[in-house]
Amino acid sequence: MEKILEKYAKKNPPAVQTGDTVRVHLLVREAGKERIQVFEGLVIAVKHGAGLDGTFTVRKESFGVGVERVFPLHSPRIAKVERVKQSKVRRSKLYYMRDLTGKMARLKDLNRDYHVWEEKDAEEELARIAEEKAKEAAEMEARKKAEEEEVERKARAAAGDRIKE
Repeated sequence: MEKILEKYAKKNPPAVQTGDTVRVHLLVREAGKERIQVFEGLVIAVKHGAGLDGTFTVRKESFGVGVERVFPLHSPRIAKVERVKQSKVRRSKLYYMRDLTGKMARLKDLNRDYHVWEEKDAEEELARIAEEKAKEAAEMEARKKAEEEEVERKARAAAGDRIKE
């Protein structure tokens, strides 16, 4: 079973811990286009370790509403994880942060260790996707031009038939 799952695992998964404030860069596909979306917040839980089923939960406040998102550690959609800051915490799950607001929701800074984890092939993957999109656009344009020429040729032929009658 491990051999089968091995090909889906990342070689070096991001090292996130509870209490870290992270910025997660995600590849998002919308309407046939791909872009990178950033989700920044506090890691309130890390579950199942660094295994293939490992996840981490990030919480942020967005316009006064708490938003939580669970990210799989080995997801191919995660391009980069930046650790903005680390906080001193004494629990492995910070679910109590859901009930706290304002100054009560502050955590003590452990240090100002800024760390960036980045998928090594992510930039190459994005470049490959951009090349594919450009190639697809060129093919679509060529196809559209050929269709326009065909319609124009048929219009000329129809106009030529009318003149003969």
